[in-house]
Amino acid sequence: MPNLNHHLISDVIRSRRTINQFAPEPVPTEIVLEGLELAIWAPNHKLTQPWRFYLLGKETSQRIVNLNAEMVQESKGQEAAQKKRERWSTIPGWLVVTSQRSDDAIRDKEDYASVCCAIQNLSLFLWDAGIGMKWTTGPVTRSDEIYEILNLDRKQEEIVGVMWYGYPAETPQMKRRPASEFVTQLP
Repeated sequence: MPNLNHHLISDVIRSRRTINQFAPEPVPTEIVLEGLELAIWAPNHKLTQPWRFYLLGKETSQRIVNLNAEMVQESKGQEAAQKKRERWSTIPGWLVVTSQRSDDAIRDKEDYASVCCAIQNLSLFLWDAGIGMKWTTGPVTRSDEIYEILNLDRKQEEIVGVMWYGYPAETPQMKRRPASEFVTQLP
């Protein structure tokens, strides 16, 4: 039986882009929460459900903006820090996604992979709703200070990324090499 949604799903997957420039208007929280309800349907070995989502308000996101600006200033100087502060201060939506840690190295890796799948589910849902996202994993996401700001225990949760989201101010064009370049068929 043909899947009538096949073309719709493939269109969303092919058209999704990482958004770097957002329009200033905020995204209704209800849409993000709806996306998170779908995100958790990601493949998940042994149903550990390791994902945790932190929707950040203005105060918390501004603390991360300031932390990042301090880190940039130390490595690249005041001018670069000011540019980064200005850019990051315009991002309308912030979500931190973590994976619960496991003492079992294999389970820890499987759980991290499941969280990545959940992020992709969220990204596709938001894109279909006209909302763009950028998944960032820069140095600030690995700093001890961000864990303090978010009141997270690094031994219990690992930050998989900070997700910026909002309505796209511009959508970049993208081409991919064909999958056939990456596929090896074995007998």
